[in-house]
Amino acid sequence: EDHLQKIFDPYFTTKQKGSGLGLAITYSIIKRHNGYITLESQIGVGTTFHIYLPAAKEKLLLKEVQKIKSLQVGKGRVLVMDDEESVRDVAGEMLRHIGYTVELAKNGREASELFLKAKTSGIPFDIVILDLTVPGSLGGEETIKELIKIDPKVKVIVTSGYSDDPVLSNFRKYGFSGMISKPYKIQELSRVLYEVLITE
Repeated sequence: EDHLQKIFDPYFTTKQKGSGLGLAITYSIIKRHNGYITLESQIGVGTTFHIYLPAAKEKLLLKEVQKIKSLQVGKGRVLVMDDEESVRDVAGEMLRHIGYTVELAKNGREASELFLKAKTSGIPFDIVILDLTVPGSLGGEETIKELIKIDPKVKVIVTSGYSDDPVLSNFRKYGFSGMISKPYKIQELSRVLYEVLITE
């Protein structure tokens, strides 16, 4: 019962390896959209979250419809590394929707192992997306060094929910080919992948 008052606080978590940011980010996004989130929780039964968002008064603008239609569809194998399962799942669904084959890793060590296994088996990844910050394990900055050892020509996109991180503003200095901020927008994700794969 005492946890219920703290679950939306940044860095509060009951998980040993959790970051405590998932629900804090959820709360922030909903609040920015003039919404509200509540929950009901009972031990041994489960938890239900209720999200309230204001209904749109206008129909979807034409330019938004055009933006959705203008997705850069691609093809190739993508490796996504993120410590948050929900982020991995969303990224995977988006990438499959725009034509890519996807494998997922929860930290840098697992990503490096999958990358090496794919390269040695003759079906390498065409591009890798690395989360910059992974509590308690290898993050993007450390992982790209391992990937470059395996393949100096690897194409890697760095991603983070912290837009003010210096690595994002100067990503090429750290060996990355592109960057994208979280939460992902499918249009932006499709554009960045297309640009890196075609122009790099």
